[in-house]
Amino acid sequence: MFLAFNMTQLPDLDLPEVPKLSHNIIYFARALRKAGLAIGPGRVIDAIRAVEAAGFSRKEDFYWTLHACFVSRPEQRAVFSQVFRLYWRDPRYLEHMMAMLLPSVRGVQDERKARAAEKRAAEALLEGQQPDTPPDVPDADEVKIEVDASHTASAEEKLRSLDFEQMSTEEIAAAKRMIARLKLPVQPIRSRRVKPSLRGHAIDWRRSMRQSLRIGGEVQQLMLKQHRTRWPNLVVLCDISGSMSQYSRMILHFLHAVANEKGAGWARVHGFTFGTRLTNITRHLGTRDVDQALALAGAEAQDWEGGTRIGDCLHRFNQDWSRRVLGQGAVVLLITDGLDRGEPQALGRAMERLHLSSRRLIWINPLLRWDGFAPRAQGIRAMLPHVDAFRAGHSIASLEALAEVITDARDHGEKARLMQMIAP
Repeated sequence: MFLAFNMTQLPDLDLPEVPKLSHNIIYFARALRKAGLAIGPGRVIDAIRAVEAAGFSRKEDFYWTLHACFVSRPEQRAVFSQVFRLYWRDPRYLEHMMAMLLPSVRGVQDERKARAAEKRAAEALLEGQQPDTPPDVPDADEVKIEVDASHTASAEEKLRSLDFEQMSTEEIAAAKRMIARLKLPVQPIRSRRVKPSLRGHAIDWRRSMRQSLRIGGEVQQLMLKQHRTRWPNLVVLCDISGSMSQYSRMILHFLHAVANEKGAGWARVHGFTFGTRLTNITRHLGTRDVDQALALAGAEAQDWEGGTRIGDCLHRFNQDWSRRVLGQGAVVLLITDGLDRGEPQALGRAMERLHLSSRRLIWINPLLRWDGFAPRAQGIRAMLPHVDAFRAGHSIASLEALAEVITDARDHGEKARLMQMIAP
């Protein structure tokens, strides 16, 4: 219903005098492939034959014919819809896409939030194209200096250490693409349950006796056993208050990449956002398209860029969700700056219970990027004693370092140094 409603508002498709429909379908398939859809030559041939069989008389038939040939998963529908609209439906799609990729000037251009997968579709269609800019004309007295930058750090390496708040629009887009490739591996947990093994560490007397009864009660071979292994859950509590706005958006991109990474080791990834209230966004993380997933999560979390009540939200989590998601030795990532407006005593009690319920509690604080950071705020002083590790979370490099903290239980980050500052 949503796609059909959008199609009725778009103008009719103008056909050229010398139509090249097959070529246009090929270029359309290339744009879909750049946008993330797995489309090979076979599907392109099937699409051309399907359009020849179905005809080109009605625009809805043309849309759904290509949809049936190119879309194989539900999460691909939003990307296909936006690429189709920009490529086939809008006569001025190039100007619109250029405007989407360039920063807008307030008061000059009409502001419109991009829908799910819209910017991604525009980047796929405009790959390799740059907006027209006037050539640089040097002044008569200007001296041109050339610098050999062949041995300097690459742009991607510089982007890894750049603060999220200091990034431009283009750098944020590049950082999101880098975050989508990040992984967060974890070691399996040793379970109390055992299983038969040829190279086990202990004798399985029950199986050994059963085996001996089959041959008259004589023990000829000792059966061995070893402990089973299982994968833990990952629980992320992300602060989306005003002071954490830019950091929380990048963290949620990272969380989406971890939740959709196959073979990463996590049994399940749970996501929660909090500001003035607690919101469970776990089901939205299963959406393959990251733009659509964050749009759904943002629509459900009504306290974006609002106040902060860390103690109340953690108390609500401990009361309603702790037994459901922390019962299997889960690792908890707490992303917040610790600037709470509530009572420090209540925050300390909530943190203590969360620490006791989790296998490992890691606090990610963007404020730790400052060299002169000190735990002066009451909220930070109440939370710090109840975490296993205290790390920064302001750049891509800091997110990559999380893998070391999770795999190495001896890594406590900056906790020991900061605990000395608040010691009496």
